[in-house]
Amino acid sequence: MKNLDINLLPALQSLLRMRNVTRAADFLGLSQPATSAALSRLRRYFDDELLIRSGRNYELTPLAQDLQPLVESAMHAIDRVSTIKSQFNPATSDRKFVIVASDYVAAMLVEPLRAILRVEAPAVSVEITPTSATSWDHGNDGRWDLIVGPMGYDLPGHGKPVFRDSFVAVLDADNPVLDKPDLSALDLAKLPQAVGYFGTDIRTPGDQFWDVLGQNPVIAARVQGLLSLPLLVEGTDLVALVPRMLAYKYSRGTNMAIVDFPVENEAALVEAMFWHTSRDDDPANSWLRSVVQRACEKLHEILETLTPEVRHATTRDNSYLD
Repeated sequence: MKNLDINLLPALQSLLRMRNVTRAADFLGLSQPATSAALSRLRRYFDDELLIRSGRNYELTPLAQDLQPLVESAMHAIDRVSTIKSQFNPATSDRKFVIVASDYVAAMLVEPLRAILRVEAPAVSVEITPTSATSWDHGNDGRWDLIVGPMGYDLPGHGKPVFRDSFVAVLDADNPVLDKPDLSALDLAKLPQAVGYFGTDIRTPGDQFWDVLGQNPVIAARVQGLLSLPLLVEGTDLVALVPRMLAYKYSRGTNMAIVDFPVENEAALVEAMFWHTSRDDDPANSWLRSVVQRACEKLHEILETLTPEVRHATTRDNSYLD
């Protein structure tokens, strides 16, 4: 049997991932005819259609389904061969790293991360790309070096906690509910809510907070991620639950009030970094992990310089919790 042309592997990987010649061509930076020609060659080699039409879309044949994890593994090995070195010197390297993270993590991490890079690795670049269902897919680990994301969501690879946060409520400082001397979580639950969206069936600890208290607030606004929520509530009657560090960071120069809850009822959020198991001993990835760890350790120091005035809401001794 004739050997497979290794140059066809990127096309095979993209076609199996995207199940669409046009999208695969765009991703590869090739013309559609060139990608179609690659598919034809692959079909001849494997003596299989690989992609078969189903309505307006394409599906993988059984052979293609078997091939997909093998192709991902092969491409990951090729990527390692072409990029990894026995030694890594951040001071002289111009390597580009990719970290998958939410908008909230990106907003908190960039400042301390860039401070470390300026000193240790001035030519190294770190791209922080948004989280999505595909960005941390188990078969897509060759596209990222680290994921920084919440624990408890089955993120791939080895994981290590890097910082802890908790959710607080943010609302316009002139909202009449703040005039109540005995402000409770029930008062906030009655307000129209602004919430962040991360995908179907993905709920944040902030969302789950209301479940624990037996509340089902009315959602009046939904946006992608968490970053815009503090700005969204300003000047409105909306309330949003966001991580404390994000609320503190964006409370400067705004007419925004922050309300927290008793420790025993707080909605905790533990962020961790995750990396592919094959990169445990990769010197470059080990260095990147150390940078992220040290950057996260600086977050609470930064937080202390930002701490604004915070209101407190009760969650105990309320009849709705009986």
